[in-house]
Amino acid sequence: MLKNHPKGLAVLFLSNMGERFGYYTMMAIFVLFLEAKLGIGKESMGLIWSGFLTAIYALPLLGGVLADKIGYGKVITMGIVVMFIGYAALAIPGSSEGMLYASLFTIALGTGLFKGNVVVILGNLYEEQGYKKMQDAAFNIFYMGINIGAFFAPYAATFLRDWILAQENLIYDKNLPGMCHSFLNGKLENVDKFTEIAKQQMGEVSMSLAEFANHYTEVLSSSYNAGFAVAALSMIVSLIIFIVFKKYYKHADYRHADKKDSGENVQVLTPAQTKERIIALVLVFTAVIFFWMAFHQNGLVQTWFAKDYTVGEVGVFDKIFFDLPAFLAVIAGVIGLVFIVGKRFVGKMKAVGFGLLVAGVVVTYLRVNSFSDSNAITAELFQSFNPIFVVFLTPIVIGVFAWLNKKKMEPSSPKKIGIGMLLTAAAYVIMILASTGLQSPSSLENLGGVSPMLVGPYWLISTYFVLTVAELCLSPMGLSFVAKVSPPQYRGLMQGGWLGATAIGNGLSGFISIPYANLELWQTYGILIATSLMSAIFVFSIIKRLERVTKGL
Repeated sequence: MLKNHPKGLAVLFLSNMGERFGYYTMMAIFVLFLEAKLGIGKESMGLIWSGFLTAIYALPLLGGVLADKIGYGKVITMGIVVMFIGYAALAIPGSSEGMLYASLFTIALGTGLFKGNVVVILGNLYEEQGYKKMQDAAFNIFYMGINIGAFFAPYAATFLRDWILAQENLIYDKNLPGMCHSFLNGKLENVDKFTEIAKQQMGEVSMSLAEFANHYTEVLSSSYNAGFAVAALSMIVSLIIFIVFKKYYKHADYRHADKKDSGENVQVLTPAQTKERIIALVLVFTAVIFFWMAFHQNGLVQTWFAKDYTVGEVGVFDKIFFDLPAFLAVIAGVIGLVFIVGKRFVGKMKAVGFGLLVAGVVVTYLRVNSFSDSNAITAELFQSFNPIFVVFLTPIVIGVFAWLNKKKMEPSSPKKIGIGMLLTAAAYVIMILASTGLQSPSSLENLGGVSPMLVGPYWLISTYFVLTVAELCLSPMGLSFVAKVSPPQYRGLMQGGWLGATAIGNGLSGFISIPYANLELWQTYGILIATSLMSAIFVFSIIKRLERVTKGL
């Protein structure tokens, strides 16, 4: 897949993958940590989520302006160091609420210095002779790196949480965080159920219900602190990769001003062309706001749905997709099968494929035999489906677009963005169907938050599948569109603008917690469908203007 691409792509791919592993480890447990530590309501959690994600995607504007002045590589290195400090601070157990907010801002600042500027260097790599036509494919490959890191993150967070709880002879129960805080606040209605669960957890240890509630929430919060520590370690890995292999991308770490000052030939746009490109970019930024508002419900509303409305136990077959060794074994088997039947793979690759297939079947068989008839799953693990879908669907999407390109039928980047918005609306239609007959979140508040009526896991998995296809039509294509269209002297700023639009979308995503906490589920999902459809209509209404600026690029 990396064949014929510059070597710098692999370096940026791996460095970004390490950074994203840390970020998504944190995001997998973000609202669960807030619930365990602070015991606050969904509206308050949504506002914290909104503020944090707004900062995460708004601060790249600052990072872009700074990098346009002093250089992209320097600012990226600064960003990784700042993120490490933020994650390390968040990993300290028992820290104050003020320290929590300070840590979140530090992480957001570091992300702002890192995120958009890595994309600028990637775009610069493909300015070289012979690489320009491969730029869309490169951004899809780069996007895979993000999602490989994101796939493993929820499993790392879940493993640490369960291991630390086990040290205190405790087991994770999704009912308990809400029940513990409701009991301590004197608002819990079903005290008998809480007493029953608490006694099962305490075993022979003697403590009052209040002591148990405090102990459980403290240990659970500490387990999430350990997840943040893993995120900090991943920043070190990312930094090492970025610095040690600098030689492979160093030639692309340049500013437009550097080339101009050295007397090299650089693209010079007229003021009218610059204005036209900036307007086109701003229009795209406006459209994608509503995609990110809908898409980033994965760590908020969709995590709540997974925790409060989705079954906590599954059968043997379903457990395969929530057990990392079994899931990886299935993936290995699928890859092996592709190597065996694929016409492009010959000789040693066929042998490797056979080995992967056999290993996959054996490990899957062994893992399945270790499962019981009823197996626990947790809300965090649902966040692994989007990234693994990205990894598997990316080559397929690249292949489909390549085939359409040969037939001279490939949609333009702006059209792909519009298609992505339509698919986003379709994804939340699935959630409306899943929500039929379920109680509203507000009616569950004093019951510990978990619905007495639960649905199967495939509603969420199907939604994430459709959202992933939407994401692949929109996000990497949007990044590529920005890289192509941005006036050379404003590349850092324009990538920051893309992320700034993402910031607004993410900020709005947090406000979806307000209808979620007060309305019926179908009404909340209906809002997301309506905004996605309006955005799609807007994109298709300006499609000719957007396509005009890409001609000849």
